[in-house]
Amino acid sequence: MSGENALEKTNRINELFDFYGPLLTEKQQTFLKCYFHDDYTLGEIAADFQISRQAVYEHLKRAEQVLEEYESKLQLADRHARMNAGIDQLESQIADLPHELQQSLIETASKLRNAE
Repeated sequence: MSGENALEKTNRINELFDFYGPLLTEKQQTFLKCYFHDDYTLGEIAADFQISRQAVYEHLKRAEQVLEEYESKLQLADRHARMNAGIDQLESQIADLPHELQQSLIETASKLRNAE
């Protein structure tokens, strides 16, 4: 996997973990945190938990699959991204309005952004 693809995958897993992490088993959470957040290698995780690299790999793959399954069913990350894009567009449009109209709309956009 190229560096760019690896970064995209890491970002994707971290995003899904933010939404669905608590739904994973404790072991899945721990392995994903070690690998994707703390940048441990498979070998380092295997040594820490006294299991094989293959077992670590399989735990990670299964956790990734579970995260993707949750997203395909619930689509929380996708909705979050679409909502943020819409709020970004709204804020851009607000900036084009006369100053006296902006404040109330800026507050409303802020409430929307913080609603999640």
